[in-house]
Amino acid sequence: MQRNILICGVGGQGIVLTGKLISAAAMARGIPVMSAETIGMAQKGGSVFTFLRLGDDLHCPMFPPASADLLIGFEPAEAVRMLPYLKEGGKVIVNTHAIMPVTAALSGSDYTGTEMLDYLKQQVPALTALDADAACKELGSPKVLNMIMLGAAIRAEVLPFTTDEIEDVMRKTVKPQFAEMNARALRYE
Repeated sequence: MQRNILICGVGGQGIVLTGKLISAAAMARGIPVMSAETIGMAQKGGSVFTFLRLGDDLHCPMFPPASADLLIGFEPAEAVRMLPYLKEGGKVIVNTHAIMPVTAALSGSDYTGTEMLDYLKQQVPALTALDADAACKELGSPKVLNMIMLGAAIRAEVLPFTTDEIEDVMRKTVKPQFAEMNARALRYE
């Protein structure tokens, strides 16, 4: 069975690492996987997204609009920007904490993400919205945002992996001094 996953947000949120962990879990289980990343101006707070495809008979890491089984949005506006890729009946996991784009900040615009979250609520029946940034504060580090989001995606039962499988590949990937905090974030509810 093929699964198409789109992970999106802004630079510095851990989107690329999240994609690498899902890919590593797939390879560990013998599931064919392809991925493609677009990082562009990520270091400047720009858009970052990763396409992941899991399953047999894959020919390209990208997939067309209306075909993602899961969209993990680390930022509300980025989730809305990528929403055309979600298939009917697909699930969205979104962080409710908005990050003001540089252009909005420079122009004096007001952006709280509320409009984006309202739009997602209207458009996506299978929406899970969580304040992952508040969870990061509770856990003591903004660097575990990706693990909180990945844990929520596992609990949404779209990813074909257990929390233990993702934790195993995470422990092989991150520096040992950060493994316990990331494990707690992965299991945060």
